[in-house]
Amino acid sequence: MPTIAGKINCTPLMLAAQICALLGFACYAVTLTTLQAQWDLSNFESGLIASAFFFGYILVVPLATVLTDRVDARKIYLFGGLSGVTGLLGMGLFANGFYSAFFFMALNGAGLAGTYMPGLKVLSDRVQYGEVTRHISFYTAFFGIGAGLSYLISGWILEALGWEAVFEWIALGPLTALLIVWLLIPALDKPEWRGPLRIQVGDVFPIQKWKMVLQNKEASGYIFGYTAHSLELFASRSWLVAFFVFCTAYTGEAFFLAATTLAGVINFFGVPASILGNEMAIKIGRQNWICFVMLTSAILGIALAAATGQGWWVIALLATGHSIFIMADSATLTAGLVTSAQPQIKGAAMGLHSLMGFGGGLLGPAIFGFVLDLSGSQESQSAWVWAYFSIVIWGVLFVLFERRNGWSSRKPKSPTNS
Repeated sequence: MPTIAGKINCTPLMLAAQICALLGFACYAVTLTTLQAQWDLSNFESGLIASAFFFGYILVVPLATVLTDRVDARKIYLFGGLSGVTGLLGMGLFANGFYSAFFFMALNGAGLAGTYMPGLKVLSDRVQYGEVTRHISFYTAFFGIGAGLSYLISGWILEALGWEAVFEWIALGPLTALLIVWLLIPALDKPEWRGPLRIQVGDVFPIQKWKMVLQNKEASGYIFGYTAHSLELFASRSWLVAFFVFCTAYTGEAFFLAATTLAGVINFFGVPASILGNEMAIKIGRQNWICFVMLTSAILGIALAAATGQGWWVIALLATGHSIFIMADSATLTAGLVTSAQPQIKGAAMGLHSLMGFGGGLLGPAIFGFVLDLSGSQESQSAWVWAYFSIVIWGVLFVLFERRNGWSSRKPKSPTNS
């Protein structure tokens, strides 16, 4: 079907689609305790259902992104939107226990795999003017808006209509994203996309292309940095509410907002942090900015955990600062990868970037919880310090390793096209 758009600015449309596609991101997190009680799930089973989202993402993202080197990424996006809609509707209409929920959450994660990085390729293929990294930084930063709205809207629906309605109504999000890209984003036709499309096993895990990506020292640095960044980010998002609850119990002083609301509000600070962080990186050099941000984030993470027992405003301020600096290099890492990867393997590079990033996201919450149990459980202040240490140390190690091995600190180029 032809699009109804001609020559238009695709960036605002892709930002809107990004928000809509991400509305299913936190549905399960919001409904977890309700489903755990209703289905009599163990904590391990509940955690596995949450992990199913990332399992589905990791399973699909290599193929989805590599295919963007061979077809218009817009086509991949449409399949991703359909998968997200199916997964969310399946959860609301058919899920009745562990196995069905695991399946439908994996479909939901596969939907994100088909929309997030392919959506970035849709955008980068169509940007023909200005500093391309600015468009990329807005796109990646809007992940925070979509995720934050997912927490808030899912919570409102749960309170008003019940857990089934959360998934059923939120399914309108990826459906809207699909329609935006289908109807409003112009199709492209490049010579390298013509001819028959043959999918082989090597397309799913393109080892040779990934080796070529990793041989590029600059590109591989951004990928490993994104892995450390994602590990800290997703661990922090997973445990921040529990940390606020512990702080309230420890001091007996309630926060000015509910723990879930405060965590959601703090999440929004990542949006300007990511955008402005990329602007700083353009001025002082991407690698210099990334190293500064990761070290500062580590300091703030430890300070946050050590501040237990202080007033609520101290905790809230440090949590906001930590969130800001976690996100301050997000767009820079992705933009750096996009602009440093060779054009003929850019899709494979983006696939590896996303795969390792969400792999870090899978590990982060588990590492945090393991260290928390190992060092004294949730009732111990020192345990929280060690748990935060266990997730921020990866960024520090990354900085030390890359600086020692000569990761370039030169000022980045400012191309007008990717």
